[in-house]
Amino acid sequence: MDCDVVIYNITQHAEQVEEALWAVSALHNEMSHFSGPKMFILVSTVMTWACSKPVNHDVPFTDEIFWRRRAHPNFKPHIDLERRVVKMGKTNRTLFSTYVVASGLQYGMGEQTFHFFFKTSWLGQEQEIPVFGDGNNIVPTIHINDLACVIQNVIERQPKPYYLLAVDNSNNTMEDIVKTVASSLGPGKIQKRPFEEAFLTQDLSVMEIDSLLVNLHMEAVHLKELYSISWLCESGLVENIDLVVEEYKQTRGLLPIRLCVLGPPAVGKSTLSRQICKYYKLHHITLKEIISGTISQLEDKVKNADPGAENEDSAAETKELLNSLKDSMEQYGGLWDDPLLVKVVKEKLMSNPCRNQGFVLDGFPKTCEQAKELFYSEEHETEDGTSQISLCSKKIMPEFVLCLDASDAFLKDRVMNLPERLVQELNYRQEHFLRRLARYRENNVEDETVVNYFDELDISLLFLEITSSHEPDCLLLMQKIFDTVGQPRNYGPSSQEVEEGERRKAEERMRREAQEKAEEERWEAEEAKQGAAHWEQWTKVLEEVRQQEEELLEAQTVSMRNYLMEYVMPTLTQGLIECCMAQPQDPVDFLAEFLIKSNPFNY
Repeated sequence: MDCDVVIYNITQHAEQVEEALWAVSALHNEMSHFSGPKMFILVSTVMTWACSKPVNHDVPFTDEIFWRRRAHPNFKPHIDLERRVVKMGKTNRTLFSTYVVASGLQYGMGEQTFHFFFKTSWLGQEQEIPVFGDGNNIVPTIHINDLACVIQNVIERQPKPYYLLAVDNSNNTMEDIVKTVASSLGPGKIQKRPFEEAFLTQDLSVMEIDSLLVNLHMEAVHLKELYSISWLCESGLVENIDLVVEEYKQTRGLLPIRLCVLGPPAVGKSTLSRQICKYYKLHHITLKEIISGTISQLEDKVKNADPGAENEDSAAETKELLNSLKDSMEQYGGLWDDPLLVKVVKEKLMSNPCRNQGFVLDGFPKTCEQAKELFYSEEHETEDGTSQISLCSKKIMPEFVLCLDASDAFLKDRVMNLPERLVQELNYRQEHFLRRLARYRENNVEDETVVNYFDELDISLLFLEITSSHEPDCLLLMQKIFDTVGQPRNYGPSSQEVEEGERRKAEERMRREAQEKAEEERWEAEEAKQGAAHWEQWTKVLEEVRQQEEELLEAQTVSMRNYLMEYVMPTLTQGLIECCMAQPQDPVDFLAEFLIKSNPFNY
């Protein structure tokens, strides 16, 4: 009631329809209490046109014939709401005006309905991005900023038409859109799948699936006739993919983390790089893997070349290149010459996976000349006269450079304690390792070093002195790196990953509880067994002690019993007989006197 303009967007969630109906109905019922004119704008969806029959297949649908639209079965509540909104706006248009803006599928910023394809491409886990259905359906779209511009024009100009289409001038098919997204962010390949498979995708709601399968050729006539809109993406998503991708990355916080790890041989660059990549989900770039990967790709091309004159020529060129690379490896000790090495590393860093998630460049560049060739360090002047690093350099230039170092004695001791298998694998034989270490030290005492090169470009440098291989020290080192680099800039765990993580935690907890219970039962059984053994031992000892005491008592009481039998018992027996015969009034006193008199030792 305090607002002059009320806007309801029902394009994202079906639950919004009911609330929007309540809002417009409540406002309509309160018209008599309005302090001034009010406007209600319903942002609806072109899915209310999804089942419309075109008069001519070459003629697009326009908002001039909106009364002929037919909604998708799942969007009947949306078209009913559109009609209710329009009807309420006709009661008293000067006091309460209503508009319906039928929006194309929205993109921009979070990518809305198309987010599944952006995310799948960005993650790079699929070799081919799915297109559900034949992909030939025309999808009407509009950038979220352009939609906002349309709504702003409606508010400011209050046009006579109360039903407006808000779509851009593109007629992109679903295949065009997915292929463009896949090429810009992902592998560049698509795969058409039956549309039923879309319902098996957890990241897509039923509402989104219906929208992706729509086939409508539309034209926003009223926008062209009534407004002079300053379009951001008038030509659509495909033509403006670079802008849309940049917005997508910025809005979602999907910014790459680029690191370079430098240091002498055996200082632990690869181990540290792998831990960083695991934590931040980055790509680990090593010269060895790049070289072996390039050789493998060329060998596959030669092996799987199709027959034909043109293919034979291409296969011959590939084979010639392969042979030259192998010759270069033999000449340079398993590596290539600098120009070729820089070229393949640059291609790797410019690939979509590295540009999306980021990378950790392990132990390269080794010299200042390699760094200059790799990163195009030369600057160029802009129109305002300021210098700026070239665009190519910005896309692959590291944000952070980790400079590891350790004493020669520590490095030599570490190599000497490595298993023989690792020594052979890492090529750390004594003479070779010492030669590499000496070469590294020579390259880093000159004026032009790789570290100085990055320092001059104001790249963040982190110097780390390695003095121990113990786990607590390594954890402190990693924590220092995490504090410097900051939080990860990628997608958090998916719903499946969260469920899998919770399941693993539950299984681990149950396993731990079962293990603790089994350990407790084992301990109780062991304790009971030991108790039974102790009890048996104690019983046996007590029995032996009792027998010994009885034997001792028996031995000690022999003389006493003999004395009693010889002297006491006959006199006592005679006294009892006399007592029975006399039957005195006090038997005890009588017996006592008799014993005193008859005491054989009474002298």
